[in-house]
Amino acid sequence: MNSYAGDKSVQETWAMLRDTGSAVLVDVRTRAEWSFVGVADLSSLDKEPLLVEWQSFPSMERNSQFVSVLDEMLQELGVTKADPVLFLCRSGSRSQSSAIVLTEAGYSACFNVAGGFEGDLNTEGHRGTVGGWKAAGLPWRQS
Repeated sequence: MNSYAGDKSVQETWAMLRDTGSAVLVDVRTRAEWSFVGVADLSSLDKEPLLVEWQSFPSMERNSQFVSVLDEMLQELGVTKADPVLFLCRSGSRSQSSAIVLTEAGYSACFNVAGGFEGDLNTEGHRGTVGGWKAAGLPWRQS
């Protein structure tokens, strides 16, 4: 038994965000990643990803306020504890941990986005071309 609702591919994530009005995407990467690597662009769905660091850069210490900050953001959006919350990170590790922690806080539909934003390393050791949000051609933007 998983301690969260399970994994979704990036394509399944996009479909859930598109088809379920209450579904929300939470990007748990660092501010540096959002700024320099990019973020999912959900504007065609009339949505925006929630940006909440799981770990703080550069120390990479876990954000002790993660659950309280995210819970407040979700409540402000009218998201209930039964609505789908999809977690995205670089490759799927931090997002899985985030899904577990929010499930422990009482949310019942927390999903990890498998492959994350950048996916796996390719043969040259680069991300963004094998698996993940970017490689799937889903909308994203850089600042």
